[in-house]
Amino acid sequence: MAEEHPTKGPRGGDESRRSSDRRSGSSPRPNTGDRKSFPKRDGQKRDDQKKAFTPREGSRPPRAGAGRDERRDDRQSRPEELRSVRPAFDEPIIPDEVTASDLNAAARNQLKTLSKENADEVARHLAMAAEVIDTDPELAHRHAIAATRRAGRIGVVRETAAITAYAIGDYALALRELRTYRRISGSDDQIALMVDSERGVGRPDRALEVGRAVDRGALAPAVRAELAIAMSGARLDLGETERALQELDIPELDPDRAFEWSPALFAARATVLEELGRNDEARVWQRRAEVAEDALNAANGSGDLEVVIVEEVFEQPVDEHTVEEAAASEDQD
Repeated sequence: MAEEHPTKGPRGGDESRRSSDRRSGSSPRPNTGDRKSFPKRDGQKRDDQKKAFTPREGSRPPRAGAGRDERRDDRQSRPEELRSVRPAFDEPIIPDEVTASDLNAAARNQLKTLSKENADEVARHLAMAAEVIDTDPELAHRHAIAATRRAGRIGVVRETAAITAYAIGDYALALRELRTYRRISGSDDQIALMVDSERGVGRPDRALEVGRAVDRGALAPAVRAELAIAMSGARLDLGETERALQELDIPELDPDRAFEWSPALFAARATVLEELGRNDEARVWQRRAEVAEDALNAANGSGDLEVVIVEEVFEQPVDEHTVEEAAASEDQD
């Protein structure tokens, strides 16, 4: 079965609703991320450095051989110039019963470069983010931010921050975190979330460019299915309904078997067919999505099953004579 992520992936059964909302003109939730600051050119940087070291009027140069303690006293006398620009942040409380071992082993393995104490705290924040993301995405995001402040150069930490930002509707922040995660990890396993976040900030054209830039053959089947759903949604945003249907024609679209991605993929196809006015076909695929979801839910407690054979059982008329004959045969036996 596909390896469990520390938090949930971008899509579930509400992708069709999300696509419909965007097509109807409703806006995603407001973004709260700050605009990225760009470095200054070298010439500007040198001018700024000159200004920074130009003595102020009325000031005198320090005495030769002034000691470290004297410089520290000078800094303390000008606290307004040394105030930290990093905003204060109160870490959310983690219940005592949540331990580092609640985070999956693959994610914990990425934290080995940290000190033991810090790694445990980061792991607990990530475990809490995974625990509450469905019920309280805002709290999940606060736990993710707490983890980034402790371990901002760890891939799984930035990945969690991106997923929780997406969950609260801050698509601009999700994009920034996803790009950082991609630089750190070199992985395209969250490419679908990048495409959908581009849609969230109102750039479906850019979303298609991002999706086309990756080698789909190198992606895991689950990631490829999620990317197809996101690309189809971007086509719908642009009014390209026929091409939206074509985006979903991938090998993972198997109506006879239920994989982890099948319910969302079937539901996305039903949405596009409904847009095309092919309502009978849309109902068939929606029914397949429901059957696949039920089959996967039923299999959750029976081990690590990767695939479930889906058989739709339809009621057949009962022949009363056949029933009577069977009962008589049982009596004779």
